[in-house]
Amino acid sequence: MTNPLCLRGGRVLDPARGIDRVQDLWIENGKIAGWGEDAPSPLRSNPKVEIVDVRGAVVCPGFFDMHVHLREPGQEEKETIETGARAAVRGGFTAVACMPNTDPPLDDRPRVEYVRRRGVEVGLARVFPIAAVTKGQQGSELTEIEDLVQAGAVAVSDDGKPVRNAELMRRALELTRDLGVPVIQHAEDPDLKGIGVMHEGWVSTRMGLKGIPDIAESVIVARDVLLAELTGGHVHVAHVSAARTVDIIRRARAQGIRVTGETAPHYLILTDEAVAGYDTRAKMNPPLRSERDRDALIEAVADGTLSCLATDHAPHTDIDKDGDFDSAPFGIVGLETALGVYLKALVEPGHLTLPELVARMTVEPYRILGKPGGTLETGAEADVTVFDPSYRWTVRASEFASKGRNTPFDGWELPGRVLWTLVGGRTAYKAETSEATLR
Repeated sequence: MTNPLCLRGGRVLDPARGIDRVQDLWIENGKIAGWGEDAPSPLRSNPKVEIVDVRGAVVCPGFFDMHVHLREPGQEEKETIETGARAAVRGGFTAVACMPNTDPPLDDRPRVEYVRRRGVEVGLARVFPIAAVTKGQQGSELTEIEDLVQAGAVAVSDDGKPVRNAELMRRALELTRDLGVPVIQHAEDPDLKGIGVMHEGWVSTRMGLKGIPDIAESVIVARDVLLAELTGGHVHVAHVSAARTVDIIRRARAQGIRVTGETAPHYLILTDEAVAGYDTRAKMNPPLRSERDRDALIEAVADGTLSCLATDHAPHTDIDKDGDFDSAPFGIVGLETALGVYLKALVEPGHLTLPELVARMTVEPYRILGKPGGTLETGAEADVTVFDPSYRWTVRASEFASKGRNTPFDGWELPGRVLWTLVGGRTAYKAETSEATLR
């Protein structure tokens, strides 16, 4: 058991309760024990309390990334639950939800239970498994969804592949509606995608690469919105990349249909021009799209159409990514750069306030998954992130905790440095004094 802790003089942000003020935060027995003078008197007078001066820093609920790929079991050369969780806490994430496209997929109870158990054993970020919608992610037969949810799955998805069969998607939405979890859709029509490797547009034409049209994403979302309306189920659209998709989600939400969506850091700051030079680090699925799409995504995050921000952290080995552009796998890592990219893309230009950004990284993903969390309310789990939004640092992929180095942001200067990540009141990550200082 760790000693009680007081985080003194930080800017405390708790968007779930609309709080933004300079305030002491007290932690005891792994829980939030109180704020300032509202903390219990015996705690405030306890000589064993460790007092840490965090003046100038932001203190907020721990970030929650509801879309990561941890690769274990079966692809441990790319990432493990331990290395992924270590990358998460370095990025300020106290919880992650991991996708089921492992090898074998998370399509039965023992595998879901393994991921949960391994996350607890590692003891860094909380790890919530997402189970497969279909057996083997083959799209032909539903998994035992109720059993997987009872085993600890917080959602179901065939991410990496779409649920292509409309009847299966309908049945999945009906099942999950009563279980209180969403179906997370990798929105992509495989026929329209074809053998595309980047966004279909002027850049792909100039580079001589096969393009993926934006409609490949949007047509599946349009179908799923209709199925959500029919069933009353909750469909969550992963890694939204296209303006057309945003328009569909916005209209559906205005009609009260249960559809939510997320986007990722790279879609908010890069366009398909980043692929120039055939840089495989900028190859992802869905692909980086046009400036018009990027602007639409920023607007959708700002107005709440896309209420959640995730990373789609997808680590690959250097050997995988060092091939030619056509054969290199899709995906980039994002856990250790997300905060900096979001600050640069959204807060510094004035699209979001800092409290709004924190809300989209904390309380909103918890709400979408129907899980408690994302607040510093007294009695809540002491999952806390402390960061300095003004600290400038240079991305060095070679120093990542993740096994993946596949990022187009290597060498970028970004704002916002995570200083301290607490999970259940325990230190999961603390910046070295050479990087940043907690007084």
